[in-house]
Amino acid sequence: MTGGGGEVDLTVRDGVAVITLDAPGRRNALTVAMARDLAEAAATADADATVGVVVVRGAGGHFCAGAHRAVLDAVAADPADDANYRDLGTLYDSFMRIGRLGVPVVAAVRGSAVGAGVNLLLAADVRVVARDARILAGFGAIGLHPGGGHHLLAATALGRQGAAAFTLLGQELDGVRAAEVGLALECVDDAEVDGRAYALAAPAAADPELSRRTTASFRRSVDPSPTRWELAMEAERAAQMWSLRRRAARP
Repeated sequence: MTGGGGEVDLTVRDGVAVITLDAPGRRNALTVAMARDLAEAAATADADATVGVVVVRGAGGHFCAGAHRAVLDAVAADPADDANYRDLGTLYDSFMRIGRLGVPVVAAVRGSAVGAGVNLLLAADVRVVARDARILAGFGAIGLHPGGGHHLLAATALGRQGAAAFTLLGQELDGVRAAEVGLALECVDDAEVDGRAYALAAPAAADPELSRRTTASFRRSVDPSPTRWELAMEAERAAQMWSLRRRAARP
């Protein structure tokens, strides 16, 4: 994982930890192993006192296409199976680990962010997106109930009505619209996304000790709090298991 060789890469330079999802052949859709590596990368960055900020990005021009279909198919075959239940939880726990980092998190979003990939995007504190990015919850399109605390994360970013349009009605956002409705801080040309994310990260990187103290206060004071996120995740889990069983039963 760290330094390359797997599907999640972690590099640290000048106070900035960059976590890159590196499975471009499937638009960075997450397997269970990749989710474990994502959580490990976050933990490694957290433990490095020289890190004042984290940038999360995807390789190959896409952010994250959500959970790999093979993961969903395996869970759908027997959602009550303990291993399957834990595997799906591993995916969502990895996003929560990003959201609980002790430093600010900036998401650099190019190409597509879909399904669970939107949860990862929403776990970040600040989001920079390409103008032509495609951001879509997409759960309903494949017959699934959202999971991972998706409703809470969406409502925190978009407000109640915006979250309803996005999650309940399946509204797709491009980068321009994402910035207009508050899901993204800025939208820029695709080629400028990474550079702008690093520029936004620079002030926190310059003083990691202060960044960590300030972020700790921010996490305690501003929603979604870790407790609310955990409750939202559990509130969605039973309905998502039902939707997976229903999907598996269909011809």
